Amino acid sequence: MTLGDIFDECSIKLDIEAETKDAVFAELVEAITAAHPEFDKVEMLAALREREQKMSTGVAAGIAIPHCCCAGITTMAGAIGISRAGIEYDALDHKPVHVVFMLVMGEAAREHHLGVLNQMFSLVKSEAPALIRGAKNPQDVHEILARFR
Repeated sequence: MTLGDIFDECSIKLDIEAETKDAVFAELVEAITAAHPEFDKVEMLAALREREQKMSTGVAAGIAIPHCCCAGITTMAGAIGISRAGIEYDALDHKPVHVVFMLVMGEAAREHHLGVLNQMFSLVKSEAPALIRGAKNPQDVHEILARFR
């Protein structure tokens, strides 16, 4: 499974409007439910907020990877939001976040989430975040993601 299998092109937002972490969560949950209308928005937001209270998912270098497990989801899905201005995210490195990779999954997909997070960390350590920030369209971002297995 590549990251391109998880992030649908319609859930890749090149210029998110959100300026706060909570607003980013709401905007990207909307993007996920555009691709997966069967997912429960309220439950996803609650699970994301609960996970974030444990420890910030703002990992470093302007990247955040909020993720959660939700009942009623049978797969793994994601959304990407890019902020040109940066978002105050309470990141571990205390810097603004520019790229947010949101992942939601059901219990059945939970066993695979560590592998996916490992792929995400490989992506973060590569040139991909800069390429994603400079992407002109969601298709370009999707092609970058498809390289990571």
